Amino acid sequence: MNKTIRRTSVFVLLLVLALLGRATWVQAYESKALANDSKNRRKTIAQYAQPLGNIVVAGSPVTGSKRTESGDLDYARTYTEGELYAAVTGYSSQAYGATQLEGIYSGILDGTDDRLKNPVDAVTRAQQEPGTVVTTIDPAVQKAGFEALGDTKGAAVAIDPVSGRILGMVSTPSYDPSAIAGTTDGDAWKRLTEDPDKPLVNRALRQPLPPGSTFKLVVAAAALEDGLYSSVDARTQSPDPYTLPGTRTVLPNENASAPCENATIRTALRYSCNNVFGKMAADLGQDKVRAMAERFGFNDDELDVPVRAYPSVYPSGMDRAQTALTGIGQFDVTATPLQMAMVSAVIANDGRLAAPHMVSEVVDSDGDALETHDDGDTTRVVSAATAEQLRSAMVTVVEEGTGTNAAVPGAEVGGKTGTAQHGENNSKTPYAWFTSYAKDASTGKQVAVAVLIEDSGAARSEVSGNGLAAPVARKMMAAALK
Repeated sequence: MNKTIRRTSVFVLLLVLALLGRATWVQAYESKALANDSKNRRKTIAQYAQPLGNIVVAGSPVTGSKRTESGDLDYARTYTEGELYAAVTGYSSQAYGATQLEGIYSGILDGTDDRLKNPVDAVTRAQQEPGTVVTTIDPAVQKAGFEALGDTKGAAVAIDPVSGRILGMVSTPSYDPSAIAGTTDGDAWKRLTEDPDKPLVNRALRQPLPPGSTFKLVVAAAALEDGLYSSVDARTQSPDPYTLPGTRTVLPNENASAPCENATIRTALRYSCNNVFGKMAADLGQDKVRAMAERFGFNDDELDVPVRAYPSVYPSGMDRAQTALTGIGQFDVTATPLQMAMVSAVIANDGRLAAPHMVSEVVDSDGDALETHDDGDTTRVVSAATAEQLRSAMVTVVEEGTGTNAAVPGAEVGGKTGTAQHGENNSKTPYAWFTSYAKDASTGKQVAVAVLIEDSGAARSEVSGNGLAAPVARKMMAAALK
């Protein structure tokens, strides 16, 4: 054979082998990545080729699907009471993707999750009937929180302290996910993304802010567990006025006439005495306060409910003055409403934290469980004795102190107010907080609630946890105890 022909033949053979190798690599190792690529139109066509599975609240779907009138996508997502449940469901958009439960369980809801397939389907890659996501949300609690927040910018979370079930999760202002479900909703998407109030942000999970005086519960827990003070009725060593360590700056109290000098923890929570908890945090030191905060859930960057919550933060590397400021929930301390609801839930549940979750199970089209989320998976945070003392002090706050607007007739209610500074030198309207629990002895029902009012439109002098946030908590607690 001619040498030139032989060399050419070998070269062509190598090219063919390279092509076969590349094709094999793509089919065997890259097929899934290519199929899931956001630019792959076939994925979107398959996703909306049949009605999507539903997200269920109290036995009824709060989602649906409708036939489209044009284009290559056969179905579009619809929502029942979309604004009410947007913080739970998120959105499923043909143009903008999916968020929240819609995003996490997209494969279950569109029928492409491998768990829905039998062995034959796995080989043929046939698309299956979609599954269903069953939530823990109580519609009465959800509606109570949504209506109580109204036109304010804020959020609220309600948890069953014993089971960890999230009974309500509200973020306002909200939005209707149906408005951005299709491919021609660019104007609605632009309005939502450019709105300065950020309605697409789930404030309940994903916007941590300074928790203010609600964080005093964490500091009190640290002091009792450490033995710095023997009980909530032991007098503390707390001068009033209290000067921040190493500075000439006095830490003022909101109520200058309150009996805060050397006050007990009970009295200090009742009147929200900054001097007591500022000095308490400085005396304990940042390491002990941080350790307690982390036991409650702070600094956890893997808190999934199953939606990933942004971490609530207790900082490090502080001097004693900065540590004192963290004692009143300021400096660089931040928390989500979910986190502060977890604090009250621990105190209500005898010092144990039940893992919070808002999905009870995920089932296939036959109703067989693909995932189950067990209730009551708990970890010890503080002793039962410490939790009992803190509950007693929180009841005093509601019955005689700064949280009277949270009282629910016939129920044991404990709470803590908070007003957190906002802006440089507290130049902007403060945030109003309230965290609480309620128990009905006759039925055994209980609930923990945290409410954040980021902006109510009220005058600065009218912003308080008791005035703005506590009434929202009261309505959610009352709904949960019915």
